[in-house]
Amino acid sequence: MIDPASQAQLREAITDCIRADRRVLDRLREEIRPLKHATCRIQPRATTSISLIGADGGNHQLRFDPFLIQLIRVVDSSDNEYCLEVVSPTTPIQKLNTRQFAADGSARTALGEMMRFLGIDSLTELSPMIRPTSQERPVSPRWVEVYRELVEWGVLFAILKKDFGADTLIVCDGLLRSVVFARGLFQRLLRGMQERIDAHWRNNRRRVHLAGVAKHSKVLSRYRLAMALEGVLQTDYPAYVEVPRELEERSYMRADFAPGGDHADEEDATAGYTGGRMFLVKFGAHRHDPIWPVDIFEPQAGNAQEILGALLADAMNGFPIPYYPRCLQKAHENAALVDFDFEVLQDFIYEGVRSTLGKEAGILDAFQLLDPDPSQQRYE
Repeated sequence: MIDPASQAQLREAITDCIRADRRVLDRLREEIRPLKHATCRIQPRATTSISLIGADGGNHQLRFDPFLIQLIRVVDSSDNEYCLEVVSPTTPIQKLNTRQFAADGSARTALGEMMRFLGIDSLTELSPMIRPTSQERPVSPRWVEVYRELVEWGVLFAILKKDFGADTLIVCDGLLRSVVFARGLFQRLLRGMQERIDAHWRNNRRRVHLAGVAKHSKVLSRYRLAMALEGVLQTDYPAYVEVPRELEERSYMRADFAPGGDHADEEDATAGYTGGRMFLVKFGAHRHDPIWPVDIFEPQAGNAQEILGALLADAMNGFPIPYYPRCLQKAHENAALVDFDFEVLQDFIYEGVRSTLGKEAGILDAFQLLDPDPSQQRYE
């Protein structure tokens, strides 16, 4: 525990540092000040909305050392399941490649359909972050997260091909940007998504909109205090403001941020990984209601008022997170594997280990009864 004398010394040192860095806050306030006059009120509109959400691999790990199984599950707010896969960090990449295609070469999965559209047949070509497993070095489980993200994009691409009975807003969990694709492929995918959206209007006169909602953003974290001091989005009605690309660039390291749309440059190795225009949105009617980062599909950014108006009614009914799109919360509830489901899957792990051990399976029964962490008894 820090003694009182040290606390006083630390308090003074921290205050001095903040005073010295006051110019940083002043600069942020200057950058964010123009957004106060660019704020727009959200006008409610009616439309059908569905959401796409992928189960977080980190929350769906089935671990029984040395075995680690990760579930990849993608559902929507209507509890339609588009993908359910079991992957481990040591799963051969070639096995996953084969899983995507039928014997005649046609696509078997949504990811396979996306790969066919992009003209590739290997996950290593799709993303430089997926590499063949090697016996010489340990396998990092991070590539499974990349694979899960690719599956989510594949499912989204497949959903855009469906027939919709009404104008529809597809809401994704997370912003419409990605750095996992190989160079040039993400922009090609975005063009394919736009073609499918245009086809709905051309053939059936259905408007299909696409947006992504995130709970966190580096832009919002960087400017949150400055926005509060300058009164940005401090309104008594639902409102939004578009984030200029310049503010995004200042919030992200160059390696993480890549401009999209009219800033994209195929010769720039970092270009083309952004598929949406970012807006900061407050769905509540009080000054201190939460603000969310929302990406609107780049070609549809001009329809922000219509898209956010359609999202407003859904967000007003948000529960348990207030003023957060209810469709996303429902999709997350559908995707979550908890309680009984998780216990059943954990039992599948034990059954798999038991079948692998053969004659030694009896040892597993006694092993399961052992306390893996006896030191925890001191807290009981």
